Order: sequence, then C-alpha cells, then structure tokens
Amino acid sequence: MENPYLIKIGEIALKGRNRAFFEGLLFKNIKRKLNSHRCTITGKQGRYYLSCTDADKKVIDYALSTTFGVVAFGEVRKVPKSIEAIKDASEKMCEEILYCSEGKKFKIEARRSDKSFTYNSYQIASIIGQHLRDTFPQLSVDVKTPDWIINIEIRETCLIYGPLKHGPGGLPVGTAGRGILLLSGGIDSPVAGYLMAKRGLKLDAVYYHTYPYTSDEARDKVVKLAQKLSPFLSGVDLLVIPFTDIQIRIKERAKEEEMTLLMRACMMKIAEIVGLKRGAKCLVTGESLGQVASQTVESMRFTESCTNLPVFRPLIGFNKEEIVELARKLGTFDISVLPYDDCCTLFAPRRPIIKPNLKKMSESYSELEVEKLIEEAAENTEIIHCP
Repeated sequence: MENPYLIKIGEIALKGRNRAFFEGLLFKNIKRKLNSHRCTITGKQGRYYLSCTDADKKVIDYALSTTFGVVAFGEVRKVPKSIEAIKDASEKMCEEILYCSEGKKFKIEARRSDKSFTYNSYQIASIIGQHLRDTFPQLSVDVKTPDWIINIEIRETCLIYGPLKHGPGGLPVGTAGRGILLLSGGIDSPVAGYLMAKRGLKLDAVYYHTYPYTSDEARDKVVKLAQKLSPFLSGVDLLVIPFTDIQIRIKERAKEEEMTLLMRACMMKIAEIVGLKRGAKCLVTGESLGQVASQTVESMRFTESCTNLPVFRPLIGFNKEEIVELARKLGTFDISVLPYDDCCTLFAPRRPIIKPNLKKMSESYSELEVEKLIEEAAENTEIIHCP
C-alpha cells in the first residue's frame, strides 16, 4: 500500500495528561493486528497516519474497523503541492465516489497548515469545487448538507481523502484493566463482552462444560463465539471449566427451584478464582433485568454475593429485541442460535425461584459442600487461545 491511512480518534482526545497512555495502547492494538506487516503510525493532535507498505487494503480496513478507539479511518492520497496536481487527484477521487454513490451534492473542505502555499483554505476549496462542477455538470455544491465531502490538507505534504469509514469508537482495549466474561452459548453474553471491551476492558472468557450432558458441538459453538469476538477484544483466552461434578452435586442435594441460582453461584466463584490468577478486577455477565428467573433483582443480589469482585452487567436495561439487534450487527447471532444446549438449559428447574431470600440461599449453598469441587474445576481448566 503506497498511500497512508488517516486514523481519527474520539474521546481519547479528552483524556488530558493520560492521553499518551490511551494513544499508546491504541497504536499497540492496531500494530498487533498487523504484526506480520511493516507498519508505522505517525501524527499528533488527534490525527494519525498509518503507513503499511506491504499490507492489502482489505487487511487494513478490517484491522481498523475492529479496533476500539478508532472513530473513523480512510486511505489518504499524497499528491504534489500544486493546484494542478490537486485538481487531477480530486477529479479521480470524484470519479471513484460517483461510481459507488448516487449522491450529487458535494463539499470541499480545505485546510492549509503550510502558509507558504500560494492559496489559502477558502481559495483552494473554491478552485477545486469549481473544477469539479465544470468536469461533472451533474454535481452541485452544498456546504450545509452534502452527500459527500472531499478533504484537502496542505501540510508538509498535500493529502487528499474522500468520505471516511466508521470505526467502532470507544476506548482502546486494555485501558480499563482486565475482567472475566462468563460466556455461554447464548445471544446475550457475547454482546455484553463486546460492550465492555468497547469501554477499554481486556477480557478473558470462561465457559462451563458439562460433558457428557452437553456435547462437544456445544463447546465448539462457544469456541466459535470467542473467535468471533477476538478481533474486538484484541485476542481472548477461552477458559473451559469442567462443570459436570458440580452440576451433579447440585442436582443431588439442592431443591429443584434453587438449582439454577446455586449453579450461578458456583460459576461466579470459579470465575473469581481463575480471574484473580489472571489479574482480573471484575466479572462480566450478559444478564438483563427480569429476562429470566435468575435475573431478578433478588436473584442477582444472591449470585453477586458469592464473589468479592464487582459484577458488570452492560445489558441490564436492554430488552431482548435490542440485544438481538446488537448480536446481528456483531455477527454472533447466527452462532448463538445453533441448537446445542448449555449446562443451564439442561438442568433448568420447571418452576425456578424468582425472589429468593439471601440468607436461605446462602444456607442452601453451604449445604452443597462444593468448595473442593470448585477448586478442582478451576485447577483443571482447559485454555483455548483465540488470537
């Protein structure tokens, strides 16, 4: 690739004295995705340029479109610093835009940082705008509501670029510390992980496998979800927890209506154990208030009491339709609806408790005498790297 890419950032620019920390992690995350290519990132004041001489455009587009912290990006063309060269380059860019767009209203935005250039910003915009109108009579200038914009920047070199592509925004992964995502095979938890990563949280994921009650296909489904999330999470380790013995103990000793909540309690405790070993400071779940019996206020109060780590629930106020819409955009929905049961659905009670008493549930948990099984499950974790 001969031309650099312009990268625009959003709220990172508001970080004051910590801005260099956020920018450093952003650049690190971008370079990690392009680590097999020779790349450099330069720039300042919220405008950065990625040069990657041996990477395909599609590879760069994908890397930037999945990196949190990038608000917008696009290929920038370097042209000689002469008005005639700018005319030619703008004309070619206009042809490309018209090939892909039906919009006929355009605007030229010019910025002249190099004051030695003959024309000022207004004059550049006027000259190039008139040239494009003469060359393409079907076009009209609209400075207030244009269909598309051509940008011209006169700096050390002359840079020209058209409409930018949208990045995912948010904050660079890693700027908010580490957490553990409880990743089931359902629709909600992948979306929850995506939203927390967008706020800068570096995540690993845990999945509770109850073979032979759940199949290897169910496990593979969760691996696919982790792989789908991985580009946004800057890589993720999926920790597969053997949960069969714990589930059998719960079924043997617990009241049927309490089984799901006790299962969730054990999951929280295991997630805390493996998370602390990895430096995690929080847990993340896909719970949504009132969606199922285990997601009432009383139920979540009990399960959260089983861990000393804070539990983040980014979907708590979302309804199912909103979550499904996000899952479709993320590309996880079609994987999540594959017909393989997880451990919760297979052992679900017919009439689960919806307003548990915290003290009574804590007593029921103690009666399970499950601490040793929890330790063994955490120790026998299988780690699957999803780069």
